[in-house]
Amino acid sequence: MLILQIMLYVFAAAFAVAMAVTDWRTRIIPDVFLFPFMLIGLLLGVFYGLPWIAGGIAEAVIAGCIGYALGFILNLIFKLRKSGGHDPIGLGDIKLLGAGGIWLGVTGLSIALVVACVIGLIWGLRARQKFVPFAPFFFMGGIAAIAFMMFA
Repeated sequence: MLILQIMLYVFAAAFAVAMAVTDWRTRIIPDVFLFPFMLIGLLLGVFYGLPWIAGGIAEAVIAGCIGYALGFILNLIFKLRKSGGHDPIGLGDIKLLGAGGIWLGVTGLSIALVVACVIGLIWGLRARQKFVPFAPFFFMGGIAAIAFMMFA
């Protein structure tokens, strides 16, 4: 059983890297990487429990819904402000927030979002980029959130 659990974590890491690289290069997070990543998080949560989520699978699913809804609401707010015809937050980013909720829980999702936004903002200002790929910074925030929740 431990080998299966390790394999699932390795596959999840591979999908996360693929999403981050693809988003960095093309500004798109393909569903072909995102949905297996989300499914692996659910499988690990149901069968093994993610040790950094205190509330178990119920908290993970609720946090996934919160992440998706938060991304959807932010996108709607930015659209109402008329962002020049471009979606400021892509649907892939919104789905990634939902997957992040499944993987991180409510507390971890909030930590990951803060870290991702700060790092992304700093990078965007230094590189003078109008559009910032969200996935690489969100995964950095996710790793920071897991480390914080595991060791704090």
